Amino acid sequence: MATLDTKGIEAQYVADQIQQLGHRPLLIDTGVIGIPAAKATITREKVALAGGVPLSQLLENPKRERSAPVMAAGASALVTRLVAEGKIHGIISLGGTQGTTLSTKVMRALPYGLPKVMVSTIASGNVAPWVDIKDITMMFSVTDILGLNPLTRKILANAAGAVCGMVSVEEQLKPGDRTLVAVTTVGITTQGAMRAVRVLEDAGYETIVFHAIGPGGRAMEQLIKERIIGAVLDYSTIEVSNEMYHALLAGGPERLTTAGKLGLPQVICPGAIEVLVFNEPETVPLPYRDRTLIRHSPQITDVRLNKAEMAEVGKEVARRLQHTTAPAIFLVPTAGYDSYSVKGQGFYDPDADGAFLSELKTGVPNNIRVVERNTHIEDLDFATEAAQLLISLMENQGTKGVHA
Repeated sequence: MATLDTKGIEAQYVADQIQQLGHRPLLIDTGVIGIPAAKATITREKVALAGGVPLSQLLENPKRERSAPVMAAGASALVTRLVAEGKIHGIISLGGTQGTTLSTKVMRALPYGLPKVMVSTIASGNVAPWVDIKDITMMFSVTDILGLNPLTRKILANAAGAVCGMVSVEEQLKPGDRTLVAVTTVGITTQGAMRAVRVLEDAGYETIVFHAIGPGGRAMEQLIKERIIGAVLDYSTIEVSNEMYHALLAGGPERLTTAGKLGLPQVICPGAIEVLVFNEPETVPLPYRDRTLIRHSPQITDVRLNKAEMAEVGKEVARRLQHTTAPAIFLVPTAGYDSYSVKGQGFYDPDADGAFLSELKTGVPNNIRVVERNTHIEDLDFATEAAQLLISLMENQGTKGVHA
C-alpha cells in the first residue's frame, strides 16, 4: 500500500520481491494527484469511493487535509474487508511523514497478529503516535524513499522478506483450549501480581500480563474486544486515575469498561490507583509540588493523590463499572494499594484510601461485590485470594469462560 504517484517505482519493486518469494502481491494506491508510476490492483478511484468521496471531487480541491482522511478511511474499509474474507494475510507500506500517517492508520484498524510492516523515513524516532497499541513493525528506511539505489533496494528487499516471513509462520493468534486471563500490574504491585499469575497457571489457566502504563491497559481492552482474552484480574488500575488527572499513565476512557460490558469474569483491585506519574520533578504540575514526591527512577516521579482527589477517583471507578453485566468482585487491601502506600512509606494515607473506598462502595452496581482485607496489595495471601476468587467466577460461568 503506497501513494503510487510518488512511491510507485519503489512499491513495484517491493511487489516484485514478494512475487519472487512465492507470495502474491496486491498493490493498493492511496495517492491522489500525480500520475501513478505503477499499476494498482486496487486503484485510487476505488479507495476514494470507499472513503465516501469520489476521486473527481477530491481533485477539485486537492488539499492533503481533505484528501488524506478520505483515502485512509477508504483503504481501511477495503483492507479490513479483505482481511475478514481471508484474501489478505499481511500488509506492507512505505512512505515519509504523510504516507506513514495514512498507512499506519489503516494498520491500526487491523486485528492483532496480522503482519504489519511500515518502512518509514521517521522510524528512527518516537514512533508511538503511529504504532499506538498495535503490533506494527516500523523499519527505518535510512534514506528518503525517492528512487532505487543499492541501499534502498536492499532495505526494501529486507522489508519484503520480513512481511513474507511473517505470513509464512504457522503460529496463529486465536483463543486456545484454556481461558486466557489478563493480569495488570506496575512495578510497585509486581510481587502480588506474580503470585496471582502463578496461582492461575497452577489451576490450568493461561495468563497474559499487561504493564499498566497507558498503552498496556488500552491494548488489554482491545484484546478483550477481539475475544482473545476471556477473564480479567485487573490488579493495577492506576491508569484510571492517571487519565482523570492528565498524568503519564492515562489508560483512555474505555479503561475498566470492556470486560464488564461483555460479561467476562473479573476481579478488580485498586493497585497503585493513588499514584500519579510524571517525568523528572520539574515536570510535576505546580499544584502537586508541595506534596511528598517519590523518585521511581531518574526519569519517573510519583505523586500521591489526596483525600478529596481519591474520593473523585472512587466515583469515577464506580461510574465506569456501571457497564458490568455479570457478577464481579472488587477486592480492596485496606492497608496499602502498593508498596509505596504501606505504613512507614511515603504514600501512606489511610484516610485518603478510605475516601476512595467509601465512594466506590456507594457507587458500584449491586452485581459487583466489594471485599475488604486488612492487608496490602503485595501480600502474597491477598494475591492468592484475588486469583482464587477469579477462578471461582470462571468456574461459575463455565471453566472455559467466553470460549466455552
